[in-house]
Amino acid sequence: MPNSQKSESLFVDSTNNAARPLAERMRPTTPEEIVGQGHLVAENKPLRRVLDGGHLHSMILWGPPGAGKTTIARMLAQNGSATLQTISAVTSGVQDIRKAIKFATEIKQAGGQVLLFVDEVHRFNKAQQDAFLPHIENGVIIFVGATTENPSFELNNALLSRSRVYLLQAISAAAIADLIERALSDSEKGLGELQLSIEDQARDFLAEAAQGDARRALGFLETSADIAAGENQNSCITLDLMQQVVTDRTVQFDKGGDHFYDQISALHKSIRGSDPDAAAYWLNRMLHGGCDPHYVLRRLVRIASEDVGNADPRAITLTLDAWNSFDRLGSPEGDLAITQAAIYLAVCAKSNAVYRAHNQVNHAIEQFPDQPVPLHIRNAPTKLVKSMGHGDGYRYAHDEPNSYSVGQTYLPEEMGTPIFYAPSENGLEKKIGEKLEWLRAQNSKAISTKVKDK
Repeated sequence: MPNSQKSESLFVDSTNNAARPLAERMRPTTPEEIVGQGHLVAENKPLRRVLDGGHLHSMILWGPPGAGKTTIARMLAQNGSATLQTISAVTSGVQDIRKAIKFATEIKQAGGQVLLFVDEVHRFNKAQQDAFLPHIENGVIIFVGATTENPSFELNNALLSRSRVYLLQAISAAAIADLIERALSDSEKGLGELQLSIEDQARDFLAEAAQGDARRALGFLETSADIAAGENQNSCITLDLMQQVVTDRTVQFDKGGDHFYDQISALHKSIRGSDPDAAAYWLNRMLHGGCDPHYVLRRLVRIASEDVGNADPRAITLTLDAWNSFDRLGSPEGDLAITQAAIYLAVCAKSNAVYRAHNQVNHAIEQFPDQPVPLHIRNAPTKLVKSMGHGDGYRYAHDEPNSYSVGQTYLPEEMGTPIFYAPSENGLEKKIGEKLEWLRAQNSKAISTKVKDK
């Protein structure tokens, strides 16, 4: 085996179990032991057929932490008679990729096959991801990438087109509770020799605190077991002990990941749906999970324009005031101002008329990108441009009844008279709509009069 690269040992001798973390000792070695992924590894499911010794193919394993991505990669290599090679995109660069490919090439020339497992593959940039493509195509490697991010956004299309994507789910609390019981009773790989019991409330608390991460659950369980066994042989892991151990329990919030965007989406849609309770919940869930408050504030300002608009112009002012308050107070005191803004946005009148007008205007610009400004509303600062007709016929609105120049147009003639802004019947926009309807009626009368005069 080349010195520049070494393959990962798939399974470690059980005689040294005591020195290995519980999560590593309990790592599944057969498809039946994999928890929470029945949709992929149950009998006759597509990934199960591969795990049972079928034809290996390149794939992306997409799922949350602790769902079993590394376990499945190891099992694929073991059952597919391939050498497992692992690199992490967090700590590796182009040189590491080259070493891995060189190693795989030598194994291939010797008649073997390498399964290259790339953990956190989304951390590689486009050039690094592209480096795998020719070697996937010529069969030098079976590529298995693991990611917690949505592959559609984070991975190159070229890499995705050469790989099958398997979606792993967060492990349910019930499945983690079963895993906890199995770890406590398993004398060979687990904690059975300690003869510990666990209160139902403690088990259920841990199963929930793990947030779908089996590795995290087993880590907390191992710490609790060490404390309980040290206090008294044959003792019980109590709820009080478990709560003390899980002191770093945090809300699941992976900034930039799918949970991040899912929660942002939940906040936005709760406000749009006029549910202040849900809005307050998702907002504070994100803040507790470590989201940058300024990111949330930027989203709230956007919502104030997109979903409230002129139905309640106070919304954007209040949201900006909340931003200013937070900057003055900081967290946690300033968090209250952000919550106030979110609740106000949820309960105030809604309109997306401004948002729709904005999009329609941009579409019109694509259709009419270079139309000249009409002569009568051009700037006329000099005699020269005035002699060219700039400003001719312009009527100053404040000199006319109701400060409105009836019939005067402001768009290029080629565009006609499109209506981009159509106020809703909600809040202040109802009055705005009534005014615009009256103004447009005056214009229609003026046009009709001109036609009759002709």
